[in-house]
Amino acid sequence: MSCQARERVVNLAPNRIREVAELGFHMPDVIPLWFGESDRPTPDFIKQAAVQALADNRVFYTPNSGVPALRDAVCDYHAGVYGWEVTRDRVTVTASGMQGIMLTMQALVEPGDEVVIVSPEWPNAAGATEVMGGRAVEVPLTLANGTWSLEVERVAAACNARTRAICVNSPNNPTGWVIDEDTARELLALCRRRGIWLICDDVYNRIVYGRDHAPLIAAMAEPDDRVVSINSFSKAWNMTGWRLGWIVAPAALEKTFQVLTEFNISGPTAFVQYAGIAALRDGEDFIADNRADLQRCREMVLERLAAMPGLAATRPQGAFYAFFRVPGLTDSLAFAKRLLTEAGVGLAPGSAFGACGEGFLRLCYATRPETVAKALDRLEGFFSRKAT
Repeated sequence: MSCQARERVVNLAPNRIREVAELGFHMPDVIPLWFGESDRPTPDFIKQAAVQALADNRVFYTPNSGVPALRDAVCDYHAGVYGWEVTRDRVTVTASGMQGIMLTMQALVEPGDEVVIVSPEWPNAAGATEVMGGRAVEVPLTLANGTWSLEVERVAAACNARTRAICVNSPNNPTGWVIDEDTARELLALCRRRGIWLICDDVYNRIVYGRDHAPLIAAMAEPDDRVVSINSFSKAWNMTGWRLGWIVAPAALEKTFQVLTEFNISGPTAFVQYAGIAALRDGEDFIADNRADLQRCREMVLERLAAMPGLAATRPQGAFYAFFRVPGLTDSLAFAKRLLTEAGVGLAPGSAFGACGEGFLRLCYATRPETVAKALDRLEGFFSRKAT
């Protein structure tokens, strides 16, 4: 008798970012810029809210959909930041943005369904699709004159009778592309015409340069449109290790998400949810200050990369990554491993984000400027040696 798991799960491709990181963890003096994570700790006011929740014995089971106070705080947050009125029955609290993606795929994707994914994109959305027996179909962003854009006609051409959903991440990881309002409305109209779900990964929505937030497609939709917005506390509030997020979806999905949450985690961690309330209600100053720090770091990274021989980095409009092409690169995974051993810098291979990411590397600059500068010094030395 075989002890093997389901064939589809066994055959899932490993996460190439994690593959580089696992190798680098065992190397001394590596500068790790592979994950999408700030090295700045969670703000004290959020941590103190968790401490107070523990003191108040917020340590028991919570409702599957999350504590009502956090669901209400999510509604208030959307109203205050976006002018978007959301009712509590549309909000489900999740144990991370990733769990929100997985719940959504469990709710929507049948074996044989197709999910069109705007790429390059963080690989887990495609992976979650495949876990459910679906097929991920990549539609690449267009890169022209140093700018990324989305051609909705190409998305439409990739859809067919088996297409269950379109998945879009804006601001985008890894490119920093941000969807504009006209394109967002065009994409929404396509989904309405075809009866296709639109799954929006909005975790970087507040990390956008020159404005307070990126366009939010779900805020343009009607309450019963087939639109799911998935968000997380990880990026905008520096809460990666807390594992907390939320979904906003049509109210008709509330019961489905409740049942699926019961079978996955029963409910998010109780005291962590009260930290989330503090983040939403008191976090605007932190978000603004953090965004300003990231913008300064972005400028340094772009200036330094532009001076290195042959590299072509696009200017990210949002998120906190430099996604740059290396001339002649055909195996970014092997090259990222080489950078570990020869330069002591850990970057994510572009191929981790889909086939259209091959030839690129991703550098996360959500790190102290002196650390990023040290990594850039090493990269400069490496590419200078490579060019001679």
